[in-house]
Amino acid sequence: MFLYPERARKNRILPKSKVYGYAHPSRATRQRFISEVDQIVWRYKLAPDTINLPAQPGIEEIQVFEIALRTGKLKEEILRTIDRAIPSLLFFELTYRGQIRFAAAYKRLSEAVAGQPVVETYFETPWQAATLPRQPLPIALNLSVLYELMLRQYMRASPIGLCARIGETLAETVERGNQIRAKRSECQKLETRLRREMQFNRKVEINAALRRSRAELATLERTSTPKGRVVKNPGTDA
Repeated sequence: MFLYPERARKNRILPKSKVYGYAHPSRATRQRFISEVDQIVWRYKLAPDTINLPAQPGIEEIQVFEIALRTGKLKEEILRTIDRAIPSLLFFELTYRGQIRFAAAYKRLSEAVAGQPVVETYFETPWQAATLPRQPLPIALNLSVLYELMLRQYMRASPIGLCARIGETLAETVERGNQIRAKRSECQKLETRLRREMQFNRKVEINAALRRSRAELATLERTSTPKGRVVKNPGTDA
């Protein structure tokens, strides 16, 4: 997705044992690390000393990790475990047989427990050729703005094509993304029920519920323009 400055390059292997030591994952999660993850590499560190952007409270560094996969599949719990183990903000690059996909979650400090990170839902791009050209980092005045711009690009490139509404904060966009996912799942379940239902009266009820859910989903997926018009999220490629 992004072309990182050479000065920010680290290229250090992160042993799985270090992740275990900080995150204390369950036995089942450890087994997933063994079966799904070949290697974790700390690729880049975006910080004041590497990209000349000032830090902000709670955002001192941004790390980029590459995860080489064994099978091309990865449970979200593995990403979440790494995010919990590393206090910095993280962006992941998942690689498998010449393909790459990008993943990141909105991560913030807990308001209830000091120093405890809260990891929200992940935004992942589709697989693409690892050789495709990358784009420069967004222009930003500090690491906080850089993080938001980077994460919003991941949101737009994800399957839900999530774009911010005018005046919408990052947290509000993430929450709307969660609602879109939930509403899409609800529509899919109603569609399945409608196909399987044999009774006419029940089909009418389910169809009415499906129309309501689709209308609510359309509202969630829309983005207001500066002129007050409403357009559907365009989405972008990675």
